Amino acid sequence: MPQKILIVDDHLVVRTGVSIILGEYFKEVEFFTIENFPETIDFLKENEVKLIILDINIPGGKNKEMISAIREIQPNIKILIFSGYEESSHAYQYILAGANGYLNKLSDKETIVLAVESILKTGNYVSFEIMNTIIKASTHKGSMNPLDKLSKRELEISELLLEGNGNLEIANKLNIQMTTVSTHKNKIFSKLNIKNIIELIGVFNKYII
Repeated sequence: MPQKILIVDDHLVVRTGVSIILGEYFKEVEFFTIENFPETIDFLKENEVKLIILDINIPGGKNKEMISAIREIQPNIKILIFSGYEESSHAYQYILAGANGYLNKLSDKETIVLAVESILKTGNYVSFEIMNTIIKASTHKGSMNPLDKLSKRELEISELLLEGNGNLEIANKLNIQMTTVSTHKNKIFSKLNIKNIIELIGVFNKYII
């Protein structure tokens, strides 16, 4: 029975293009394409899949949480994240979340084939750039995601700030003093090395995905 590879992306051109590229090289593989996460889950419940090539932003999906949801159905499935986001800023967190590899959508044909071949043969694909990021994080014994520096309360306050709440509104919602909110806010800005809410939005947009 041929192995199955599932390509999940909400863009028809991407799904079709990747399946054509891989189909030229992997002759003994069946390719299937899906555009959203709910249909992906349904498909995985009915079909054993060797590898899923998964976009980060798809209808019904929720970023890194998709990895654990997929593995609950098929624990041994290989997951290659295929995203438009740069490897330097996003690959590390998805690898830590359990993905077997991360590939930028701007990669050339040879790199796409290499990534899939590597995962099918060895179980993983790590580019030179991703390896450098992992080594850097290991060397500094810290996370590449600055949001990991924030405490649970600081994350909670950050999210309320991003929703447009002021200090008084946050104090009322969390049942704490305004001075406490101000203290947490100053710590958040200091830890993230930012000066205002606009920069806070930028950090969350980059690393929360």
